[in-house]
Amino acid sequence: MSERAQVTIDNAVATVRLSRPDKLNALDAAMFEGMIRAGEQIMADKSVRAVVLHGEGRAFSAGLDFASFMGNPDLMQKLLARGEKSPANVAQRIAWIWQEVQVPVIAAVHGVAFGGGLQIALGADIRYVSPDAQLSVLEIKWGLIPDMSITQTLTRLVPLDVAKELTFTGRIISGAEAVELGLATKVSQDPLADALETAKLIATKSPHAIRAGKTLLNEALTMSRADALKLETALQVGLLGSPNQMEAVQANMMKRDPDFKDPE
Repeated sequence: MSERAQVTIDNAVATVRLSRPDKLNALDAAMFEGMIRAGEQIMADKSVRAVVLHGEGRAFSAGLDFASFMGNPDLMQKLLARGEKSPANVAQRIAWIWQEVQVPVIAAVHGVAFGGGLQIALGADIRYVSPDAQLSVLEIKWGLIPDMSITQTLTRLVPLDVAKELTFTGRIISGAEAVELGLATKVSQDPLADALETAKLIATKSPHAIRAGKTLLNEALTMSRADALKLETALQVGLLGSPNQMEAVQANMMKRDPDFKDPE
């Protein structure tokens, strides 16, 4: 595992730490590689029931480290390369992989989350932000457009005109405004502590139901009404009478903590 992305797993909760604090966790080639590997590691570990993303030091991530790519066209081409595991290219997958992960992912955002850093946070399912955090779709500053899966994340969270205003201006918004706009879930004085608390709560629920819930809410957005309703039924039928569903019922009836089994 790249030292840029530190993964720890405790009581079914995986914590992924962007670890380049001297550069405000700016994204260089090693960070892209490390974060994608971290996501793949978590997908392969069926014991993981929730994930928390956070940045080490003073920031979540300052975005792309342009200096590390300048003068190296091979590295830029690598970012645009697509593999067989995902519809996303390497640049997109550092953010999109958190939607490919089958369990809930929570981003704890403090300091700055600029450009690609913000897009990683947008790839999470839930975002807790400090009130004084600074967030920006910053690519316009460099004469570019955001291209790390933002078409699949930002426009699901905010109205189109808000997405356009943020993209066209590159203005920096606070954590408090991010919540007002719908870009973040809630303001927290300690985003990491709150994210871990929520992740631990999620980890106590049926992992099959949690995974089905993420699948339902993600996939239904792009389906017709009829297909979305069919998906609800199909996923529910798969849960009804299953060992973990019966364990949830029995635990509630007996007023005890459930003992859920991880997916195989």
